[in-house]
Amino acid sequence: MTKYNFSAGPACLPKDVILSINKEAFNYKNSGMSVFEISHRSEYIMDLFEESTSRIQTLLKIPSNYKVLWLPGGASLQFSMVPLNLMNKGDKADYIETGSWSTKAINECLKVGEVNIAASSKSSNFSYIPKNCNQSNESIYTHITSNNTIYGTQYKKFPDGINKNSFLVADMSSDILSRPLNVNDFGLIYAGAQKNIGIAGVTLVILREDIIQSSHQTLPSMLDYKIHIKNDSMYNTPPVFCVYVLNETLKWINKLGGLESIQSMNNTKAELLYNEIDENKLFRCPVSHEDRSNMNAVFTFSDQSKNDNDFLDFCSKKGLMTLKGHRSVGGFRASIYNAMPIQGVKELTKAMREYSKK
Repeated sequence: MTKYNFSAGPACLPKDVILSINKEAFNYKNSGMSVFEISHRSEYIMDLFEESTSRIQTLLKIPSNYKVLWLPGGASLQFSMVPLNLMNKGDKADYIETGSWSTKAINECLKVGEVNIAASSKSSNFSYIPKNCNQSNESIYTHITSNNTIYGTQYKKFPDGINKNSFLVADMSSDILSRPLNVNDFGLIYAGAQKNIGIAGVTLVILREDIIQSSHQTLPSMLDYKIHIKNDSMYNTPPVFCVYVLNETLKWINKLGGLESIQSMNNTKAELLYNEIDENKLFRCPVSHEDRSNMNAVFTFSDQSKNDNDFLDFCSKKGLMTLKGHRSVGGFRASIYNAMPIQGVKELTKAMREYSKK
């Protein structure tokens, strides 16, 4: 039985990537050594990091005035690193609150400076993306979470009207490389890899060089973007294997035709699943239609008295795994990232119809 992993992260990997790992776990580039054990100072790994950076620059069409970093610590560390590197004492930043991860980012920024919550959908249990923002003219930057894994919302159009002295910062951990992106619209983008472009352990940071020139704080070395830039992400031993997996994933995206092809595939999968949710009277989606995520489709029983576990067991027996909603909201969640094949979504919608008849 084929099994499909709908986990929100760590998430499924492309088959091509797993096959590459299986091969080069024993012999990386005919070196006679495993990719797990080669020194990060070796030519093999230095070339790997350069290749990964070049691939992401090409895929996202990153302008020359932006730097690419590969850092440990996950996106959660960036909740702190962003304000530490971009704000000085007494500075303010705008945050748009659209879910648990943006709330955590707000709490970390409050330890560094002042936060203006420019907009929030908390009162509606984060069921939509706020369209009107009360931004402060004093704010250094405006922070958003582009896709919300728990509540199933996603920005389809990024905020504009940022004040002229500010710039946009985005946590794109769960939808990076799922669609084309104009990097010029952002001062800084960060994304943990384990949801859409690899495995846990490495975080991609893309930042415009000029935005860190005005910070005068003295930071611990491991938290300082300038030091990581100066050392090409090699200040300490980097997450080598994680970058290897990420690079194999970038190759796979290129093989499929790039981000335009990926976006088309993701749109098809999302449309297929949401059509079933809307047409099947047993289920409902609590998210505003226009803000539904193409990465994480959340849904519940229309009748809240029904037993979630019965449906989850039914799906598990059919090889449809990890569909349980986040513990804070319950219900069901199908994460359909880049690597989820369309056949997995077809099998899920088929199971939903069969269970409805049952």
